[in-house]
Amino acid sequence: MRTLGVDLAAATKKTAVAVIEWSDHRARLAHLSLDVDDQEIVDLFGSCDMSGVDCPVGWPDALVPFLTGHLNFDAGPVLAHDGIAGRRLLAYRDTDRFCTAQTGLIPLSVSADRLAHPAMRCAVIQAKIAAVHGPQLRDGSGRLAEVYPAASLKIWGLNGRGYKGRGVPEAERLGILLAALEEQAPWLDLGGHRDRITASDDLFDAVIASLTARAAARRRTLLPDDAHAAAARSEGWIHLPSCGLDVLPG
Repeated sequence: MRTLGVDLAAATKKTAVAVIEWSDHRARLAHLSLDVDDQEIVDLFGSCDMSGVDCPVGWPDALVPFLTGHLNFDAGPVLAHDGIAGRRLLAYRDTDRFCTAQTGLIPLSVSADRLAHPAMRCAVIQAKIAAVHGPQLRDGSGRLAEVYPAASLKIWGLNGRGYKGRGVPEAERLGILLAALEEQAPWLDLGGHRDRITASDDLFDAVIASLTARAAARRRTLLPDDAHAAAARSEGWIHLPSCGLDVLPG
């Protein structure tokens, strides 16, 4: 099995990918790249069995009628979201609320925060993948799953605080975090890329996304139940690991 992890930014710069090859209870980081364009992502998707993208793959269901109502001067759908509670339904998806309930983490809003630009690019990439490899269901039941590295790290007992950034403290924390990952996952061969990963939180997140894609491929993530299934199909679903790191290579 080959899994692809994508840490998606709004533009090519700072977009990172990691491909892990799995065999014989071991895994090897076979490809690692930074400043990746859409075509490389589409090509790598085609060569992998499962892909995990660190970016929302959809928007809240409530957002479309709200915007349509505003465009058409139809007050009903707009006034339905009057007040902070109504606006939360426009800002956060069902899966975001589920993720918060499970992990205590609050994902950034795809419609009201800085994730909006990456999500627009992600929608374009999904369309490009669909043109070549067929549409991928947003709930992750196909070959593309939405992932959230911060949540994966927390579930796996790794301290994911304070490692993002270009400063010396952040670099030190990233080095410590990677060492902790290596200790918990001795079966993972970084393929000589350790120094590159310790120098880039984007590359590190791509590796975590690829590991989470393995969990999704093996159905070792929290899947939407009947109460969440419909929203997951339209809005997307964050795949939270339901297993420890030690289970992934088995």
